[in-house]
Amino acid sequence: MKKATYNWQVNPQEVPADFKTELKNQGYSEAFIQLVWSRGIHDSKTLQHFLTASIDDLHDPFLIHDMERAVNRIQQAIVNDEMILVYGDYDADGITSTAILVETLEMLGANVGYVLPNRFIHGYGPNQELFAEKIAEGYQLIVTVDNGVAGNDAIAFANTQGVDVIVTDHHELPPELPEALAIVHPRHPAGQYPFGELAGAGVAFKVACALLEEVPFELLDLACLGTVADLVSLTDENRTIVQLGLGVIKQNQRVGLNQLLAVSGVDLQKVDETAIGFSLAPRLNAIGRLGDPNPAVELLTTFDEERAFQLATELNTINEERKQLVKQTTKEALALIEPDAAFQLIAKADWNPGILGIVAGNVVKQTGQPAVVLAIDSTTGQAKGSGRSVEGINLFAVLGEFRDQFTHFGGHAAAVGLTLPVANLETVQQQVNTYLHEHQLTQYSGTNLMIDGKLALKDASLALVEELKQLAPFGTDNPAPHFLFEAAELTEMRKLGAEQQHLKFCLVDDQHTKLDVIAFNFGEVAEELQQTDTQFVGDLDINEWNGHRKVQLQLIDFKVEGLQVIDRRAKYSWQQALEAGKTVYLAFDPASKKILPPEKRAAVVTYDNTPELIEELVDCEQLVVLDCPAERAVLKELVSTSSLKRIYLFLYSREEAYLNGMASQQQFAALYKFFQKYPRVDVRYKLKNISNFLRISENLLVFMIHVFSDLKFVTIEDGVLQLVEQPANRSIEESHVYQKRLHQIESEKFLLLSDIKTIRNWLKD
Repeated sequence: MKKATYNWQVNPQEVPADFKTELKNQGYSEAFIQLVWSRGIHDSKTLQHFLTASIDDLHDPFLIHDMERAVNRIQQAIVNDEMILVYGDYDADGITSTAILVETLEMLGANVGYVLPNRFIHGYGPNQELFAEKIAEGYQLIVTVDNGVAGNDAIAFANTQGVDVIVTDHHELPPELPEALAIVHPRHPAGQYPFGELAGAGVAFKVACALLEEVPFELLDLACLGTVADLVSLTDENRTIVQLGLGVIKQNQRVGLNQLLAVSGVDLQKVDETAIGFSLAPRLNAIGRLGDPNPAVELLTTFDEERAFQLATELNTINEERKQLVKQTTKEALALIEPDAAFQLIAKADWNPGILGIVAGNVVKQTGQPAVVLAIDSTTGQAKGSGRSVEGINLFAVLGEFRDQFTHFGGHAAAVGLTLPVANLETVQQQVNTYLHEHQLTQYSGTNLMIDGKLALKDASLALVEELKQLAPFGTDNPAPHFLFEAAELTEMRKLGAEQQHLKFCLVDDQHTKLDVIAFNFGEVAEELQQTDTQFVGDLDINEWNGHRKVQLQLIDFKVEGLQVIDRRAKYSWQQALEAGKTVYLAFDPASKKILPPEKRAAVVTYDNTPELIEELVDCEQLVVLDCPAERAVLKELVSTSSLKRIYLFLYSREEAYLNGMASQQQFAALYKFFQKYPRVDVRYKLKNISNFLRISENLLVFMIHVFSDLKFVTIEDGVLQLVEQPANRSIEESHVYQKRLHQIESEKFLLLSDIKTIRNWLKD
């Protein structure tokens, strides 16, 4: 058995016959109809509205709280030629938000500048020292984008300096809002905006619409980029922004964005939300995670091709550095998890705070629990970092119960940023654990994976994939369709990547229908995948290569029902880790222990058919079979009397009975004649000579001598063989050693030469 990484939620609902008939008449497939119904689209008109983006779907920006007040103040600043500072954030959403508002104000002839705080120097949100520095430079109006609702102290300071602050933000509203001139927020309780899920870039775009008194199409590319990067709900207005914005990106108007696409290896005309999420956004985020993010705004706003190329190349280099840093830090963080905790609070000195949000996400995926990962600053005694949550647990609300423990705190349901004294770490860990238990939130473990339906391989067609793409852009609240495939055999597996971390293989059904599969970062579980009764879940896409288009499944998760049989035959290496769980190491021959590392040999159980062994296997999760049994039925009996999830077959054969075969009657006769001629032989030193003389392999020769000893034809003492005079007349077949080898040969023939599927079916039968 292999559990899935995610909590699978099978989504399909019964589709009414009239709806099904209506959409079938319009040419839609069964799978597509099932999908749209399960996602709440229950009539043809709603479907058509969902599939087509229109500028008319954008809401009135003046419905957002304080929008009119903000616009009036900005217009006043422009008329009076006041210096306006756009104060952004260091992530992709904040970078694009800044670029949107800077370009808007430049269109209006404003005297505008911008600054993004350095997370290592200024931290998140309004920073009083940075405000003071910019006010000293002459800025008379500050407009925050993608931050500000938690910037009470810095905004209060600006007020004392006679500088107005306009906050535009989308993050969770804290209990006490700052005394800003205006707070432009789509979820402000005093506002009337019909859609509260805008990203920071979406809010900045709405400010641009209000200032320009029209929809600035040329800024939709930036709004699209920030919206996808911030993982906000891709429904309603966000969906419209992204659909229209992708079209603007393909018009090839923004120099910096084109260069960023080029270094990311993304085809401009094929750019979609996936390319943004996995190629563009990480590069924009990386610069703010590791240093000064301000060059990213320059990249998105420059008209200089050479400068754009230089900046895009720098961002790409920084992103590669970020990936290595995340990999190492994740490894260190996972080594510090608390197995019995309901909430992971992990802290260590010298970690880079900028990448801890990604690391926290990796910990959540590994543990299925909400996690906060912090970097300890030994000079200040503070721990700073980020947290990520699982579905069903609002991490912002849970940690908000203990706000008094934190120096700084902000975020939303799924992600938080915080700083706290190192002395408070243990208290917070205990308090949050207790809170989760008392409020029965520990039931929410892992991340849910919605499965939109089960498909046969023959149904995974190019036509279906093209049809499904009509529902894009995919993202939060409109995920890419995930399909379940089963009853298929895995073939043609090969490993890819510099570290062999990726897999490429095919699924084949009984009708020989094939489906290509790409499995990123599944290299370590290649053995687990190659089982019968394996179920695969993934997204369908089209792989284009040399003009050929084929459907490809991108694997997301898998699970195996029943017993797993892992093939490690002829791989006597212990570099590959075993799955976690109670493990019994079994040897039929005590000498087989030598294939194990010395530190594991003490744990080996030698088979002696005792009740104690059977009892030990009762609650054992996995069995490691070191060598081949003389009777293969013994192995099947052990499996049938246990509740094993997994069995690893190394099946080492010290004597290699099948390979060396059985000695012939002529060979036995030749050996006996040799001992008649030389009745006393020190076989310790003469074995090789005898082997060469009789042309019998040493392994086989040792076996034949044991047969003679078993039949009392010879005696052996201290390595010296002595022929027995006038032994009892017995046939070779009477020897127990001889009979055991016959059985050993048959056992090895089946267990070593059969394909693993045959052995698996035999054990499961």
